[in-house]
Amino acid sequence: MELVKRPRRIRGKETLRRMVRETRMDKSSLIYPMFVVEGTGIKEEIPSMPGQYRCSVDCLSRELETVLQAGVDKVMLFGIPDHKDEAGSGAYDENGIVQKALREAKKNFPELYLITDVCMCEYTSHGHCGVLRGDYVDNDPTLELLARTALSHVQAGADMVAPSDMMDGRVAAIRQKLDERGFVEVPIMSYAVKYASSFYGPFRDAAESAPAFGDRKSYQMDYHNRKEGLKEALLDVEEGADIIMVKPAMSYLDIVREVADTVNLPVAAYSVSGEYAMVKAAASKGWIEEDKIVCEMAASVYRAGAGIYLTYFAKELAGYMDEGRIG
Repeated sequence: MELVKRPRRIRGKETLRRMVRETRMDKSSLIYPMFVVEGTGIKEEIPSMPGQYRCSVDCLSRELETVLQAGVDKVMLFGIPDHKDEAGSGAYDENGIVQKALREAKKNFPELYLITDVCMCEYTSHGHCGVLRGDYVDNDPTLELLARTALSHVQAGADMVAPSDMMDGRVAAIRQKLDERGFVEVPIMSYAVKYASSFYGPFRDAAESAPAFGDRKSYQMDYHNRKEGLKEALLDVEEGADIIMVKPAMSYLDIVREVADTVNLPVAAYSVSGEYAMVKAAASKGWIEEDKIVCEMAASVYRAGAGIYLTYFAKELAGYMDEGRIG
């Protein structure tokens, strides 16, 4: 048999396979999410997310040091306050938990790039992502609180803010507030395409942010919808977003690809808590090889078109990249 085209010719050796690899990634694209709580001397493992912790500010430095040692220089901070109220006032308090963590991290690790999640759900007594009018999340009054929160984060040392609330117009409100105060250089990474997903369960356990009633389907997106995701992404581009995020990652790679093909901005994807928990649970039973699954999941996200990857496996992935197992 005379075959001219033999695709296997470029698969024969690892050196060759790496040379012709279509999807490439490196540690500079990784962001590691972290949870910060009030109190002192606290480092408590999150039951539904083995290997992930809630840390008090005084314990944060040790954790950040391990992140940097792994080769990851970007983190996203989520705050868990002691006090919650109807208006989520802890979110924009200059002495709030995230604000304190930012100042501590910036002082001890100036080389670290600090990103903050901007939302209300961890701070409201009802667990929704904005202020309520009856049982309905009132969009427009929430915008001012989100903008105040973003500003307070930047004033405390955040290098980037990432609104995750899914209120209409929040990117424009935050951009205007930051620009008015002279922070025109601070970028916004928008959770532009955020679906109402069952993959968020462990995060809500970690951040104590489950809604007290109802659900978030009136503001997070219906997972049946594709065109709506593109509309949301394009709206946030118009409003001044600098990076567009799709969340979750694993079940939404088709959306990642379409967004990457549509917008003229960098695209991020967030591999969320449920994805992490499933891998950990299956690996603990010996049903999968965790390291190989983690690498394969990451490659699928980059292959789909994302250039930025938020993942609780960031430290491990950085190590696998050093070893040449992925990247």
